[in-house]
Amino acid sequence: MATFHELQGSNVRRSLLLIGVIVGIAVAAGYFFGLFFFGDRPEGPFIGLGIAGAISIIMSLFSWFGGADLVLKISGAREIDPNHPRFRQLYNVVEEMKIAAGIPMPRVYVIEDPSPNAFATGRKPEDGRIAVTTGLMEILDREELQGVIAHEMAHIKNRDILFATVVGILVGMVAIISDMARHGLFWGGMGRRNNDRGGGQAQAVLMVVGIVFLILAPIFAQLVRMAISRQREYLADASGAQFTRNPAGLASALQKISGTPHKLARANHGTAHMYISNPFKGTSVSELFSTHPPAKKRIERLLSIGGAGPTT
Repeated sequence: MATFHELQGSNVRRSLLLIGVIVGIAVAAGYFFGLFFFGDRPEGPFIGLGIAGAISIIMSLFSWFGGADLVLKISGAREIDPNHPRFRQLYNVVEEMKIAAGIPMPRVYVIEDPSPNAFATGRKPEDGRIAVTTGLMEILDREELQGVIAHEMAHIKNRDILFATVVGILVGMVAIISDMARHGLFWGGMGRRNNDRGGGQAQAVLMVVGIVFLILAPIFAQLVRMAISRQREYLADASGAQFTRNPAGLASALQKISGTPHKLARANHGTAHMYISNPFKGTSVSELFSTHPPAKKRIERLLSIGGAGPTT
């Protein structure tokens, strides 16, 4: 039987490997972009890398200033009154789990929606926010609610929101670079440069490889992004179960959540990866193209945990 630390260590290693892959894709995209558009200059590939870096910085600024408030607004979340009887249990559970996780108390929000779901946002523990739907509060008992809140606390403690933001910026940059390169190829700009400098057969092969890479790079980057998202969900499951010392609570919650037919009314493809369960109910998607692991696999992993070490 697996332990908390074994599951956490495995998921962290896989996440780091995948982030290395996506960084490699981003660097290669910048390199080939520079080679095609500025290849008549020795520093051409480095100019491409500089442009890719500038695009990433601009996207980072937009993402930073958009932040958690925008995500909550898009989701229709409103901050709760902790003294209201309707939300007292929810607030108490969040307080308990923040102590177990060893992080500051996050702000708590509710989404009026019958679909059971939850998400966390905030790029650092000091800015953590947790939002749950009214549907989640209605169908879960206290132990199951603890499991879900612990899962979201794990996302905050593991800085998964920041992690996902960085990955999203890299994927977006690759898509922009690829789109610009395709437009350049369509209008013949690259071809003229290639013919002018006459790099020979090896240069021609490199160009063909680069063109194919830039066409396929956004697809590869998206697939890696989804794989990273699935690994972070597994990691949050294991970390959350460690906080509660009750893997069965989260497993039972996932069973109930996955079994509901309700689709989240304000489901959004831009924020879907943040939820504990895919908010687009009834959508048949291959695991390869999904931001969430299958509920069955998550439940099996949780129930396979055989011991609990100290909270880290």
